[in-house]
Amino acid sequence: MKQKKPWGGRFTKQTAALVESFTESISFDWRLCQHDIEGSIAHANMLAKCKLITEKEKDAIIKGLKEILAEILTGKFEFKESLEDVHMNIESALIERIGEAGKKLHTARSRNDQVALDLRLWTREQARTVKSLLTVLQKELVKKGKAFFGLIMPGFTHLQHAQPVLVSHYLLAYVEMLERDKARLQDCCARLNKSPLGACALAGTTLPTDPAFTAKLLGFEGICENSMDAVSDRDFCVEYAFCLSMIAMHLSRLAEEWIIWCNDEMKFIEISDAYCTGSSIMPQKKNPDVLELIRGKCGRVFGHLTALLTLLKGLPLSYNRDMQEDKIAIFDAADTVQTSLSVLAELVANTNFNGEQMMHACEKGFIDATALAEYLVKKGVPFRMAHEIVGKIVRECIRVQCKLTDLRLESFQAFSSAIEKDVYKALGVENCIKNYKSYGSTAPGFVKKRITYWEKKLNKG
Repeated sequence: MKQKKPWGGRFTKQTAALVESFTESISFDWRLCQHDIEGSIAHANMLAKCKLITEKEKDAIIKGLKEILAEILTGKFEFKESLEDVHMNIESALIERIGEAGKKLHTARSRNDQVALDLRLWTREQARTVKSLLTVLQKELVKKGKAFFGLIMPGFTHLQHAQPVLVSHYLLAYVEMLERDKARLQDCCARLNKSPLGACALAGTTLPTDPAFTAKLLGFEGICENSMDAVSDRDFCVEYAFCLSMIAMHLSRLAEEWIIWCNDEMKFIEISDAYCTGSSIMPQKKNPDVLELIRGKCGRVFGHLTALLTLLKGLPLSYNRDMQEDKIAIFDAADTVQTSLSVLAELVANTNFNGEQMMHACEKGFIDATALAEYLVKKGVPFRMAHEIVGKIVRECIRVQCKLTDLRLESFQAFSSAIEKDVYKALGVENCIKNYKSYGSTAPGFVKKRITYWEKKLNKG
């Protein structure tokens, strides 16, 4: 026997089976069950406060909702496709359990403001979870920076050897990125933290309600000021998807670098066997599949952001059923990023840096050339002239196949009389690192302070 629809009063025919299957959302929006019940409990309290239901009815509703939640959490509750969504599944079970009082719960509420509320509650909670996972990854990066402090590697621009940097400085660059990601999530939460409950279908209600009371119970900082906007707004979903996309992009950048670095041609890092896979045909292979999947899943998250923007771009006010599709996109984007953050934090903790190989790489590409140009600037040579002089010196080194540190003083002085015997204190990667002075640079003293700063900040709780 088909389930009676809560909206079926004006219909003379039952919903076609194919339509039921096509329009249902319970297969994915069941994930909102805790937030739906949380919102319903707050709504019941408000209805009782406003004398729209009795205290006895309120108590019965809340008791019934808590029992239903317990059944859901223990896997005993049966969600029915014929009831379309999580809201109607819970309401139907409540009515079956407590009778007439359950039918009063939907007073002064529509599924339109109900789902808008549930999604805001879910997004707010998920953003907090992601922030915590970002902190875990940051901590692992800082631990690595501290463990490998003093290790020098070639820094790159255009994937070409550029200047020497501390490995710690490199790792802290990602800590900075992830901190901005946390700030974006915080901003997103600040904008979504208004309750849409009370907007009903789109125009509000003629009943005496107290939306501010409900908002306070649910931890919102205010109420949506326009009922039409309240039920049709999914900006917070798009913004959250954007935040997730930025996180995924940052993870993908790190993954790409480490994929390159664990290649046999570089061997900058060694990832634990527990976080790599092999080949079905080549027995010698050790593949960075985890990193490759993090890089690949980034595109999936971008796709969900694009899907949400495309979903909303042509919708007239106010609610439209198209918006049911928002949950598929935002749920999967959140799952993907959370999983990527968790596995990357473990991978970072189980990766070592090959200092000898990195130092060997530092001998290529004349990465102390900029230091030589700045040495000339200190001697009074205009930078543009110093740049040209050093370029010619590098060309000579390429011709005779030697490093800058191998050139004799007379050879240097053939290019500039400003060069003196103290030039060798400026050359070589160790001297370069030691001589950095600017704020935010890879100077050892500054990097050490930043490690201490991040340790304190991230361990505050």
